[in-house]
Amino acid sequence: IGKAVVREAVRRGYATTAVVRDVGRAASEPKFEGAAIVQGDVTDRASLSATGAPFAPGAVDIVISCLASRSGTKKDSWDIDYQATLNCVEAAKAAGARHFVMLSAFCVRSAELEHPYALQFQYAKKAVEEKLRATDGLSHSIVRPTAFFKSVSGQLEIVDKGSPFVYFDLGEGRCATCNPISEPDLAAALVDCIADPAQKNRVWNLGGPDEGMSMVAQGEMISQILGKEKASLLGVPIGIFDVIVNGLQWVATTFKSGQFEDAAELARIGRYYALEDMLTTDPAERYGKMTLRAHYERIAKDGQEYDPYTSMFAGKPRKEELAQTKRD
Repeated sequence: IGKAVVREAVRRGYATTAVVRDVGRAASEPKFEGAAIVQGDVTDRASLSATGAPFAPGAVDIVISCLASRSGTKKDSWDIDYQATLNCVEAAKAAGARHFVMLSAFCVRSAELEHPYALQFQYAKKAVEEKLRATDGLSHSIVRPTAFFKSVSGQLEIVDKGSPFVYFDLGEGRCATCNPISEPDLAAALVDCIADPAQKNRVWNLGGPDEGMSMVAQGEMISQILGKEKASLLGVPIGIFDVIVNGLQWVATTFKSGQFEDAAELARIGRYYALEDMLTTDPAERYGKMTLRAHYERIAKDGQEYDPYTSMFAGKPRKEELAQTKRD
């Protein structure tokens, strides 16, 4: 999402600096065109404020932070979602910034409510949100999206190849429902926070323009878009997650294994998103133009960018596959 934010900020005419881990790799990224690119280590608080660093005194006015842990495991969550984000908050204030926009997550509400299924990354984000709100002299906007399109659209390729659409059956005909938001729309909402006084010092729960769609309805829609005569759906009982989580946690506790502790947390993340609706119901919390159907129709034709952390089932874009077929 950070790349999309840079592109949107540049498009609107803001003098934009992209803070990246590797300037060499970032230099060839088309979405950074028109932006200054600066290398920074968000895990090293002191380095962020050094001369010539991204948060040197007077170097920054507005910060949009899209930091997020890649795995969601305990250490990763508290190192990145909490500490690295807090480093940026503190560095932004020291540099004289006036506003900080934080990309958080809709599911942080579970940590606020101390939900029994609440996850480590949710508690980490909740904690840093509290630190941000308590920072004097730095206004804020906290944006909590429901989900990204690519986090729910990874099954299109496998359905296209004849496999069933997999969803988790919660019993009595129920399954999770969501209204995810596209990356360009979410980027636009984050950039809106720069100049929109209505978003100052508030939390903005944010979904896409759809009213919401169950996983079963998504599976049926994908099959229709792909021209399948009949949707093939496979409902997996949600109880299987309890067996997996409890088994992994038993091994982790019994043998004091950090590796199995991480595996148990990853299983909890899977269970959480299978159980919980990522759905905004207030019209003011629906944003953007790209519907989920339009997204599926586009990637059915053009493919989607592969992301091993979100589009877990996705493979080569269809255009690339077709080109490979012609070469063969």
